[in-house]
Formats: sequence, structure tokens, C-alpha cells
Amino acid sequence: MKRLKLVGFTAAVAVGALTLMAAQRPAALAQLAPGLWEFSGLPGAKVPLRQCVADVSSFATFEHRGRSCSLNVIADRASSAVVDYSCGGAGFGHSKLDVITPRSLRIETQGVSDKLPFSYVVQARRVGDCPATATASRH
Repeated sequence: MKRLKLVGFTAAVAVGALTLMAAQRPAALAQLAPGLWEFSGLPGAKVPLRQCVADVSSFATFEHRGRSCSLNVIADRASSAVVDYSCGGAGFGHSKLDVITPRSLRIETQGVSDKLPFSYVVQARRVGDCPATATASRH
């Protein structure tokens, strides 16, 4: 019986944590749509990266996209947001997101990833829908 109560409590805490994380998503990103996005300005990249993005809130943790991170929204306006985030042992970051249009975004990010510092600015633009043959990216 105690085990059943513990499992129920653990499940309730997990749901609460997920709800809290969802509440921490920057509202400024709500005007952006999932789809095929192109990223320019990535360190070491000579050509822009095109990636299918299923969840635009991943832009807040761009360096750590695809990892489990907790967010702390510092500022959230109609077209900009500032976010601090932590990804456990994978690192942490600070991102400033400026929505230029519903299809264009500027991401200024810095922090530590895999024990190394990073700091860069990315220009992102939605270039279309994801190809029908592509599976939705977890990024």
C-alpha cells in the first residue's frame, strides 16, 4: 500500500514538474510555427543549417536542443524573451530571443555546453513545411 501511494505521489510530482516547465515557455515564441527552419551564423558552419523543428520552444535552448532542460523565463514581451536554462550535467545557458516576424527570429545565446563555453548569434527563418517523408525532429 505504501508503495502504491509513493508511485502515485511520484507521478503527481512529475506531472506538476512538466506543467511548470510548460508554463515557463516564452509566450513571445507563440507566434512562430513549426516547420522547416534555416539557421545562419552557427559557429564553424560555412552554409546555413536547415532543420525540421517540431517545437519552436526549443529555440530558447538552442545550443542544448534535444536535451532535457529546465527554463527560467526572465523577461517575456510580445516580440522578445530572455531565458536562463539549465540542462544538468550537459550545461546551462542564457538566451535572448527577438521575434522579427512570425517567420524570422534572432537568437543570441551564451553559456556552457559539455564543459566548454559558447557565445554566438543565430538568425533563424522559417523556409517552409517539413518534407512529407521527413519525420518530425525532436529539436
